[in-house]
Parts: sequence; structure tokens; C-alpha cells
Amino acid sequence: MGLLSEGLTQVVIPLAAVVGIGFALLQWFLVSKVKVSGVYGERNGFKDKLIADEEEGVNSLEVTNKCAEIQHAISIGATSFLFTQYRYLSIFVGVFSTIIFLFLGSVKGFSTKSEACTYNTGNMCKPALANAFFSTVAFLLGAFTSVLSGFLGMKIATYANARTTLEARRGVGKAFITAFRSGAVMGFLLAANGLLVLYITINLFKLYYGDDWEGLYESITGYGLGGSSMALFGRVGGGIYTKAADVGADLVGKVERNIPEDDPRNPAVIADNVGDNVGDIAGMGSDLFGSYAESSCAALFVASISSFGIGHDYTAMSYPLIISSMGIVVCLVTTLFATDLFEIRKVSEIEPALKRQLLISTIFMTAGIAAVTFVSLPSEFTLFSFGTNKAVKNWYLFFCVSIGLWAGLVIGYTTEYYTSNAYSPVQDVADSCRTGAATNVIFGLALGYKSVIIPVFAIAFAIYVSFSLAAMYGIAVAALGMLSTISTGLAIDAYGPISDNAGGIAEMAGMSHKIRERTDALDAAGNTTAAIGKGFAIGSAALVSLALFGAYVSRAGIETVDVLTPKVFIGLIVGAMLPYWFSAMTMKSVGSAALKMVEEVRRQFNTIPGLMEGTAKPDYATCVKISTDASLREMIPPGALVMLTPLVAGTFFGVETLAGILAGSLVSGVQIAISASNTGGAWDNAKKYIEAGGSEHAKSLGPKGSEPHKAAVIGDTIGDPLKDTSGPSLNILIKLMAVESLVFAPFFAAHGGLLFKWL
Repeated sequence: MGLLSEGLTQVVIPLAAVVGIGFALLQWFLVSKVKVSGVYGERNGFKDKLIADEEEGVNSLEVTNKCAEIQHAISIGATSFLFTQYRYLSIFVGVFSTIIFLFLGSVKGFSTKSEACTYNTGNMCKPALANAFFSTVAFLLGAFTSVLSGFLGMKIATYANARTTLEARRGVGKAFITAFRSGAVMGFLLAANGLLVLYITINLFKLYYGDDWEGLYESITGYGLGGSSMALFGRVGGGIYTKAADVGADLVGKVERNIPEDDPRNPAVIADNVGDNVGDIAGMGSDLFGSYAESSCAALFVASISSFGIGHDYTAMSYPLIISSMGIVVCLVTTLFATDLFEIRKVSEIEPALKRQLLISTIFMTAGIAAVTFVSLPSEFTLFSFGTNKAVKNWYLFFCVSIGLWAGLVIGYTTEYYTSNAYSPVQDVADSCRTGAATNVIFGLALGYKSVIIPVFAIAFAIYVSFSLAAMYGIAVAALGMLSTISTGLAIDAYGPISDNAGGIAEMAGMSHKIRERTDALDAAGNTTAAIGKGFAIGSAALVSLALFGAYVSRAGIETVDVLTPKVFIGLIVGAMLPYWFSAMTMKSVGSAALKMVEEVRRQFNTIPGLMEGTAKPDYATCVKISTDASLREMIPPGALVMLTPLVAGTFFGVETLAGILAGSLVSGVQIAISASNTGGAWDNAKKYIEAGGSEHAKSLGPKGSEPHKAAVIGDTIGDPLKDTSGPSLNILIKLMAVESLVFAPFFAAHGGLLFKWL
């Protein structure tokens, strides 16, 4: 037994979650102190009155009112899109929960008799029908929590964007704090909600399962499946929405009409700003929640069939949850470094401050992991490893979690090196714009492929060490280690789109050039941090899906996965193809939606008299409708591909072919996801590098509207669907197929492989 008693564990976990929620609400309260004067009176439940400080020489009341008006339009657009999306998703959830219940219930022909346990031999476990029912309930809870995480994130982001713009009048430091605090609200709410709902679910399920921990934690895996399936649709739908608007706005506005980014004359500008909130915020929130839920479920499932579960050691069993609790406390302290302990005075201090957040949280968390490991785990125990039991000491697990945590930092910093315009890779891409868009595209693609090398070695190292020390459980907790500082990671990540929106509002409200420069500096740092966030999401997805793969192989009763058997090899080669098929679908969706958007924007510029002169208003609503319709229609085929592949493969080709598919999609998906995200991020920042003109080299390529700048805009436009639609959705593809296979493993093991049985 560890030092921490069961009673204390039952207090520590919910307490950490409540502290996280309390801290998020405190940050929300601090952000709400920045007032936006609005004609809308009471809305969102708070009164928006008063005005921030005067800005020199501009009618402050008019500007502030304009900000409030734009913020209102963005908020309404984002909310109505998400509600429409959730209506569609509720149908999917209903259908899929029925499938889970029917498939898992049929494993033993819907019998209600107790049956012999699979791992805890000699004991009786609850019937398969109970597993079917509770897995379905867990799936619904996971889906609900995922949707809630995305929605709350979007709400705070649309609440904070105009406040960040108004604070930029008082200096870049004030604007940074507002944007960062708002990101922290989302980070802490998500981490705390995910932990709290999981903790409550386990305790409620326990009332029925009693001592049958094997069945209990097997049904909990449905929670991860629910979280990730919502994240997939959120990411793909939101990604198509935001990029259709972004590409349409850029191609006509910047390249053809030579007007600045976020110019209010551009009809697609509101849709573009709404897109930042539904894609980068709501989608990212659901995505990281999914990773968190799955890594917890994978670790809990492997632990339940090891000595922790068989010996009913509740504290050791809850080790993954205690790590997450520690993470919330560590991130709380880390956040204070950004908001209260150091003040940002210059633009050049923004990016280092955000990077420092990652480093501080990682160092503190390493100490936190050591403490948690020694108080909650017995000094020696055994872990299930493909049919055998492996003897493990508690300090082995300290290394597993820490290696995951530090591998995350390595991936984050590598991503930053390849996507930030402070370093040579992006500057080389910008330089290649001298000779036009073609060389820019060649350099950008090369950069993306090259940026895969170090992250893959980091992931490989983490996998080898953690598996050698603690088998599959080691990999599951390494993934949790990478995600343990999720609150800080999300705060940094959500900061990007909030700053991006703030810049858009400044431009649309007609604020001075100086304000726009400040918001641009915040936004450029935000682009890099968004790339870091995607790096974390992809790295953790690789570890999570490997852990889930291990759990699936154990649950499906496969002795070894032999690549030389044709059944497995055909799975491997098809699995490696799936990320390409999926990317093709999402890229094409963005392309066709952007095509419609470009035509609409051109039509408005050509047919609305006085639009270019600024005397007539564009029709924003039509562009919002194009994005909404396209994303809701186009998110279904890629979603169906991911959700149906494991079901079809497992049912018709059997558990071994499905194992091959999971391994293949993991191996190829990670590479494409990293290279797509980094290529897109580098192109975006190369364009910003030329626009900012911060060095002699950058000035020689600019100003806005020059030929190199136009080439950079084309690169940025190609990179948009790569970095915000295909790349980030691929990590969900990898995880989702693995967790779905794990949930349906009992059915596939009992009734799968129909084709090979007939042949």
C-alpha cells in the first residue's frame, strides 16, 4: 500500500477539480473587470457598461461601441454555429450509443447471468449486458463533457476578444494579461471538468460493480470514446468552417483587392473571426479533452487487470487521476508567473513569456510527479503485460510519467523552432518568396517534413523507456505525463485565437496603427504557441493510441501481432493509407467551400456599389451561411470514415487485421499530422514576418502588397487547411480508432472475422 489512504484519495481528487474550477472563475472575474460599453445592455448575464481609458485623438466612445458591436456579431455567429452542429451531433450520439449497446450486449447473447472474469481467474464478474449498458452511459457522459469543454471555451473567447483589443490601448502587457487569463479560464475549466466527471462516473459505476473492477474500468473506456468522437466532428467541422472563410477572405481581399487583413469592407471577415472561435477554440478544447479522457481510460483499464485492480488498492488504481489533480495545482502556480509575477513591457517579451510557462510547469510538475508516485503507489507491484505479469517498482513509474512530460516539452520547443519567425527555418521560407509562390511552397513543404525528425525520436525514446520499465501501463502514464500540464498548455493555445480576434476587432473598429501593431505582435506569438499546442496534441495522441492499442490487444485476446501473417500485413498497409484518405477528404472540403466563398466575396465587391469606397456595408450573413452549410455537410464523410473503419474491419476481417490497421494508421498519421501542422504554421509566420518588417531582411521583402508578400499570402493560404483542418484532425483519427477498437474488442473477439470464417 502507498502512504495515501483510500479516504484521503477520495477527498484529494474532487478537491483539486473544485480548486481548478474556482481558479478559472476567478480569472473570468478578473477579465470581466475590463468593461466594454455596449448598447446591448444586459447580455450573457452581465451588464456591459463603462469604457476603458481614452485613446489619443480618437473618439473613445465611438470606438468602444464599435468593438462591442463586432464582438456581439462574432459571439452570436459562433454560438449559433455550435448549436446547429450539436443538433446534428445529437443524432449521431443517439445512433452510435445504440450500436455500442447492441454490439456489446450481443457478446453473450444479452444474458443477465454473471460470468467468469477474463483476467481475475476463479472469480465471477458482472454480465456482458451490464458492460454494454455502462459503456453506453460512459460514452454519453464523455460526449457531453467534450461538447461542454468546447462550448465553454468558445464562450470565454468571444467574451474576451474585444476586451483584449481595448486593453491594447493601455499597452501590450495589459492586452497580453487579458488574453492569457481568458485562455487560462478555458484550460482550467476543461482539466477540472474532465477530472471531476470521470471521478464521479467511476464512483457511481462502483455502486453497481462492487468488487468487479475489471468490468468497471472496461466500461469506463466508453468515456474516452465519447470525448474523442465529439472532438473529431468539432475539429473537422470547425476546421472547415474557419478555413473556408479565411482562404476566401485572403485570396480576394489581400491578393486581388489589396486591402488589409480583417478590413471591414471584406464580406468574409466576420465568418473568418467566428471561425477562429469554433475551430481553434471549441475544436481544440474537445480534442485535448479527448486525449486526456483516453489516456486516463487506457491507464485505468491496464491497471484494473494488474495487481492494483485484483488487489483492490483504490489509491494506486487512482494514480492517473491523482497525477491530473497534481497537474491542476502545478498549472495554477505556473499561471501566476505570467499574470502576476512578471510584467510584459515590450513586444519582444511576449513569446519568451509563453515559452517560460511551458518550462516552469514542466519543472514543477516533475517534482509533483515524484511526490504523487511515492505517496500513492506501493513500493513494488505487478503490471499486466500481454499475458504475463511484470514486477515493477514505484520509481519506475516516476520515470515513465516524467519522460512523457519532458518529451512533450521537446516536441513543443522543436515545433517552436520550426514555426516561429524568430529562427532561421521560417526566415528561409520568407526569403524564398523573392522568386514567387512556387519556391515558397517547395521550401515550406521541406520544412514540414524536416520538422518531423526530432519529435518522432522523442516519441520513440519515450515509448521505448516507458515500455521497458512498466509495459503498456508505462506508455499510458507517459501520455498522461505529457498531458498533465494541460491547463497551461490550453491557456497558451487558446491565447492565440483570442489575440487573432482582438487584432481583427481593432482593424474593423478603425483603431490606430499603433494598436494594430500591438495586437499583431500578440497574434504572431499566438501562431507559434498554437503550433506548440498542436505538437503536444499529436505527441500525446501517439502515446495514447499506442497505450489503447496495447489494451485492445490484451482485451481481444491476441497473443502476438505478427507482421508476417497476411491478415496483419494487409491491415498495416491499409491503416497507413487511412490518414491520406482522411486528409484528402478534409482538404477537398476546405477547397470546395473556399471556392464558393471566393465567388461570393467577388460577387459582392463587383455588385455592391460603394463597397470598396467604404460607403456601403457588405453582406456578412451570406458568407457566414456558406461556411456553416459547408462545414456541417462536409464533416460527415471524414467522420464516417474514422468511425466505421474499426467496426467494418473488426466485424468482417477480425481482430488481427484490425490490430494491423491501428498500427499502420498510428505510424503514418503521426508523420503527416506533424508535417502538415508545421508547414502551415511556418507559411503563416513567414507571411507575418514580411508584414511586420521587423528586420532589414524582412523590410527588403515587404511592404504589404509587394510581389514577395503576395507569394507569402499564397503559401499561407495553402497552409491554412493543412495546419487547421487536416493536421490537427489526424491526431483524433489515430486515437479514436484505437479507443473504439478497445470498446468493441469483446464483440470482435466473440463474433468478428466473418469473411475469414466463410472463406
